Amino acid sequence: MRAKLGAELALELVADKWFVLVMAELRHGTRRYNELKRAVSGVSQRMLTLTLRKMERDGFLRRDVYPEVPPRTEYTLTPLGRSLLEPLRELCLWANARYVEVESARRSYDARKRAQRNVA
Repeated sequence: MRAKLGAELALELVADKWFVLVMAELRHGTRRYNELKRAVSGVSQRMLTLTLRKMERDGFLRRDVYPEVPPRTEYTLTPLGRSLLEPLRELCLWANARYVEVESARRSYDARKRAQRNVA
C-alpha cells in the first residue's frame, strides 16, 4: 500500500507542469511573485497562484509576506522542497537524453496507425 501512495504522489507532482517549472525557478533561491511570473513562461496569474498555494500547503515552499508599502511577498523552497530538486534534476536529465528516442518511437507508432487506417 505504501509503495502505491508513493507512486501516486510522485506522479501527481511530476505530472503538474507548473509545479516542475516553479521548482526549477526556485532552485536559484528566493523569488517574488512577479519574478516567478516572468520566469515561468506561459503560466497565467491564476495558475501560478494556485500552484504556489498548493506547493505551500504540501510543504514544498515557504511564503513570507512583509508588511511594506507596497506589500512584498517572497517564496522560498523549504528543506522538503530542496530534497526534491535532485530527483527532478535526474528525471529532466533522463528526458533530455531520451528525447530523440521518444520522438522517434512516436513517429513510428503514428506511421503504423496511419497505415492501418488506410488499409481498413
